[in-house]
Amino acid sequence: MDLTAYVNENRKRYVDELVEFLRIPSISSRTENRGDVARAAEFLRAEMERHGIATQIFPTAGHPVVYGEWLGAGPGRPTVLIYGHYDVQPVDPLELWRSPPFEPAVKDGALYARGSVDDKGQVWLHLKAFEAWQKHGGPPVNVKMVFEGEEEIGSANLGPFLDQEKERLRADAVVVSDSPMFGKGIPSICYGLRGLAYMQVDVEGPSVDLHSGSFGGAVNNPANALAHIIARLKDPTGKVLVTGFYDKVRKLTARERTEVRRLPFRRREWLASAGNPPREWGEPQFHVLERIWARPTLDVNGIWGGYQGEGAKTIIPSKAGAKISMRLVPDQTPEEIERKFTAYVKKIAPKDVKVTVRSLHGGAAFLCPTDAPEFRAAERSLERAFGKKPVLIREGGSIPFTATIQAALGVPVILMGFGLPDENSHAPNEWLDLDNYHQGILSAVYLLEELGRPAAAPAAARKPAGSGGRRRR
Repeated sequence: MDLTAYVNENRKRYVDELVEFLRIPSISSRTENRGDVARAAEFLRAEMERHGIATQIFPTAGHPVVYGEWLGAGPGRPTVLIYGHYDVQPVDPLELWRSPPFEPAVKDGALYARGSVDDKGQVWLHLKAFEAWQKHGGPPVNVKMVFEGEEEIGSANLGPFLDQEKERLRADAVVVSDSPMFGKGIPSICYGLRGLAYMQVDVEGPSVDLHSGSFGGAVNNPANALAHIIARLKDPTGKVLVTGFYDKVRKLTARERTEVRRLPFRRREWLASAGNPPREWGEPQFHVLERIWARPTLDVNGIWGGYQGEGAKTIIPSKAGAKISMRLVPDQTPEEIERKFTAYVKKIAPKDVKVTVRSLHGGAAFLCPTDAPEFRAAERSLERAFGKKPVLIREGGSIPFTATIQAALGVPVILMGFGLPDENSHAPNEWLDLDNYHQGILSAVYLLEELGRPAAAPAAARKPAGSGGRRRR
């Protein structure tokens, strides 16, 4: 039996196994789920060891890192490092879920559960691709895997782990499946990600809530002061007003802008995927995709202060606050933007309230060179699985690991994701397209084969992955 047939025959089992992984509520941001995150790490270790991958769990100051390696291809053969994360986002608001977030449900070719696409499903597909190779003699490359439990909270402890285990992680290429395809049936390789600077602004006024009739007009209201600050962070077109914010923004090349306009972007469908706002918004001189992929942003992610209950309560709240994230692009750094944001907020803040600004977490932006042989191998594997050439895209989100590992190892980092833009990865009713999941497994199978070929191998010399065990070396 060849590898493709093996993957096709086990399609249902791959879904059933993923369901069990998704049942574990590994929410990394919540203390009450700490045990669940550890349980998910153990679940991964058991699966990896079942397939002959030497695996160990590395404790960190936060949640553990699961590391495994299979070096059966032998010395001198290429080595690929596969990265993913097993932690998931919180599920709030729970009432908006059509089925419980940790009771996976299959409907109309989709698997609904928290973590289904971000990122447990995409971790699992690489494990299944390795399993398929193991059943047929092993892949033609050495394989290492590193799965972390803190990606959704900024990967704060991954940097120290990489510093400590840099030699263990040495590889010729890194593969990450935690990004979306451009659209259904459109295989994609993501060559760029935005970075992140995530801040919290706290405003304090009187030591207690005050009666708004007795004190209104004579004591500055922290909620009003916070609104004043937020209103001065951006102009009506979306331009960020923080002093020096755009000083180091790397511009898109003329070729990149041309390629963006060649993509099959359908504005009406995009608006539908965005929840049907009346129209698009933002810097008018840039295409929608350019705004998402290659322009920095500033957004209020949460805001609080004052009375939130039913009915009326006429108070001046003693405190108010907001969480604010800024998506960054090359060559901005989170450290620089954090300093500039803090200085600007302090400058514009009313002087009759106390304002505190602090950084919660951040990560650098990422770009991968698209002319590397490993990048071309990924393109070939996707074309074999989907029957069409992949498109090259950027992604507006952040994966802190990508820039960190690229800097640490100095090798290509290939983002070969199989999600869709509208799969609600951080929202209620997250789902995974099961056709993409299946073709993702095939793509990962072919990738291990393509990475094992000589870089100069002509296309005519490439044969489909088959049954004859490991390729001759």
